[in-house]
Amino acid sequence: MSKLRFRSIGECMAELQLATDGLYSLAFGGDTLNTCWYVRALASAETLEIEYLTAVGSDALSERLLSFLKDQRIGTNFIKTIKDRNIGLYLISLTAAERSFTYWRNSSAAKLMVADQENFVRAVANADVIYFSGITLAILSREHRQVLFDQMRKLKAAGTTIAFDSNTRPKLWASEQEMKEATILGYEIATLALPTFADEQALFSDATPADCAKRIASYGVTEVIVKDGANASCCLVDGALFDVNPPPISAVIDTTGAGDSFNAGYLVGRMAKMDCKAAATLGHQVASRVICHRGALVPVSIFTDLKIS
Repeated sequence: MSKLRFRSIGECMAELQLATDGLYSLAFGGDTLNTCWYVRALASAETLEIEYLTAVGSDALSERLLSFLKDQRIGTNFIKTIKDRNIGLYLISLTAAERSFTYWRNSSAAKLMVADQENFVRAVANADVIYFSGITLAILSREHRQVLFDQMRKLKAAGTTIAFDSNTRPKLWASEQEMKEATILGYEIATLALPTFADEQALFSDATPADCAKRIASYGVTEVIVKDGANASCCLVDGALFDVNPPPISAVIDTTGAGDSFNAGYLVGRMAKMDCKAAATLGHQVASRVICHRGALVPVSIFTDLKIS
């Protein structure tokens, strides 16, 4: 049996988070990498081939990132090395369980991940499922963004599953209008949408998650799963609207990566031929465990019972 081919496109950064006594721990994270991590945690390497598509620098930290990805059996075959660049860095600050971020990413190599168009086209050509986010779009130039749109449009027409999470970050965009236009284009080339209601409401003024789902479906997306924090996810699939509730959680430690890990659970479920409700249930189960730990990437051992062979 041949493996399914999963491609995640985006930026991975070094993550700093306060550990103890004023010292900070170093890890790696970034929305599309976080999803990749949890896809790998849930899906067998014998049934799913994972490649992460990004660009890194020529510095020691970039080399450390590549080694980290390889150790986790996340493919690096299409990652480009950009001379005189480096990977971005972000600091997580927590107030109770809610997080805020401080970024240093102006010279991030990932901004040039599509510069080698031949490599990019080759990387996505045979994919079964492709995942990217609004952050992926935000860090690219208009020209490189168009390259991504053009390739996704072709692949969608050929039957590839194109999954998109808007994951809006206003500070990354020159204007709200540019962010809105790019987000809509992201939906128009997608077959599957995994937005967060708070992001969409802030940008498009949707009154309810159901209204949000209906608007996104109007762009031609047939499968829309709207995440809403601790509330039920609102699903609109082939015209049918339904909610999927998360499990109860006793103590939330850190919400970093919650939405990204939900996306992974949902995508793995769908790749395993689960129906949308079962896949959303799996997404909630994964996210409910992630938010009980600190950091974007939590130990994969806690998902052993959820792993799909």
